[in-house]
Amino acid sequence: MTVRVLLPRLLADCTGGRSSVALDLPGEATVGAVLDALAADHPVLDRRVRDETGALRRHVNVYVDGDEVRRLRGLATVVPPGAEVMVVQSVAGG
Repeated sequence: MTVRVLLPRLLADCTGGRSSVALDLPGEATVGAVLDALAADHPVLDRRVRDETGALRRHVNVYVDGDEVRRLRGLATVVPPGAEVMVVQSVAGG
């Protein structure tokens, strides 16, 4: 199954400047599996998205087809074939 991951410009630096990454995953996947697949090729990205325990960092939100995963099943949220997974990193400032 193919999933497209969209990244903001701040995180695209971790994927060689790509703001969109297509992943081919076996069978039904979860958000955690999508992030694991990204981490295999882009470990710096993973450290910016997940903490030492593997949980999403507080300032990072992930959406599957527009639905925030924290309001669903978190990293266990199922990602259907052809879904769009968007990673958003909050930016603070004043």
